[in-house]
Amino acid sequence: MLVSVIAAVLGLVTAPAVADDGQERIVGGSRVDEGTYPWVVRLSVGCGGSLVAPQVVLTAGHCVKRSGADTSMKITGGSVDLDSARAKTVRSTRVYRAPGYSDATTGDDWALIALDAPLDLPTLTLAADTRYDEGRFTVMGWGSTKEGSLTQQRKLRAVDVDFVSDSSCDRKYGRIGLEIVGSDMICAARNGKDSCQGDSGGPMVRLDGTGSWLQIGIVSWGYGCARKNYPGVYTQVSAFAADIAVGMAVLRSRLA
Repeated sequence: MLVSVIAAVLGLVTAPAVADDGQERIVGGSRVDEGTYPWVVRLSVGCGGSLVAPQVVLTAGHCVKRSGADTSMKITGGSVDLDSARAKTVRSTRVYRAPGYSDATTGDDWALIALDAPLDLPTLTLAADTRYDEGRFTVMGWGSTKEGSLTQQRKLRAVDVDFVSDSSCDRKYGRIGLEIVGSDMICAARNGKDSCQGDSGGPMVRLDGTGSWLQIGIVSWGYGCARKNYPGVYTQVSAFAADIAVGMAVLRSRLA
């Protein structure tokens, strides 16, 4: 039972149905105004991502199959409404998945996707150190409103969540036999608010000292959605800053 619930939260479903029935999708969140988070994108495999360079998307490692050539994904951005005439769609050409990835719950859950054409949209800056890895964060996505649901939405929603220390998060997950890799995971929670299945790969962000958005985490895994005492677990972007830079260089050399 535990494994099936974790698998659902990881968003390991392909091309889920998209709907918009007025319900909240990010659990406990609200609908996002057009242009608020212009760098967030949707992958056709049922995950989210962030545009970190005009032709490169950062997402979760569990959202892709492997490193190498990959033309199987459509990437949509440019609008909070996936059906909007303003939405722009491109295709993947190549994937660079974290070399150490094996399973989201063991860490290294990140990947980069090269696009077949640049997206003319703002890009998101990645945290290079831990200065901002605390406080209140914002997470967004087109995912489900409750665990186990395969119905996802048409319009982007976002929710604020609060930092949970590694020790507290590890203690909570230890009750069900799971461990937090404190060196490269970051936890966040708020009563009744969480990311959920279909939000995997999307960014968790906060404002930096200049008032600019900074990506702190990547939606990775968790036990259910908004369950009491079980925070959402995110890939800690600052822990992989150097590795992500290497991956981007590899993809850029292929695009050149």
